[in-house]
Amino acid sequence: MKLIILDRDGVINEDSDHFIKSAAEWVPIPGSIEAMAHLNKAGYTLAVATNQSGIARGLYDLATLDAMHAKLRRLLTEHDGEVAYIAYCPHLGDEQCNCRKPKPGMLHEIAAYVGADLTQATVVGDSLRDWQAAAAAGANYVQVRTGKGERTLAGGQLPADIPVFDNLSDYAHSLTGTPTA
Repeated sequence: MKLIILDRDGVINEDSDHFIKSAAEWVPIPGSIEAMAHLNKAGYTLAVATNQSGIARGLYDLATLDAMHAKLRRLLTEHDGEVAYIAYCPHLGDEQCNCRKPKPGMLHEIAAYVGADLTQATVVGDSLRDWQAAAAAGANYVQVRTGKGERTLAGGQLPADIPVFDNLSDYAHSLTGTPTA
């Protein structure tokens, strides 16, 4: 199985330092939905691992999160794509759960659900904690410049040998050799 685990905010959809709090605020990054569908058609299984502390902060509830993910799934279906599994962490960073990135709990949850070996999977993220979770799980990692990506790269904490792409669409093109749109 060729598994790609995507961070959500900043990789698939536009990010906000004020949180994405509704399905209306959940806006795909141009080309990301098409890239995901393109990866599906090329034989990749896609999953999402996303920290969603806005739930614990009381900014939105599980029904709202479900509505955001329903929107993602609907848009993917319109392009003949799908996401196999969406894992989310609703906790605050100080709760010491195992699911919140940079811990690898969500990645292990995804691997168990889809029956994949994380050492053969790739995580696509835009933040240091995405890379840390991937490294803790033994997965490969790819950085995108979208979302918090540029800020993360400017921080200089990622290993120099990590592949960097402008966006998810560019990454999908690098794997398949064909444009995603």
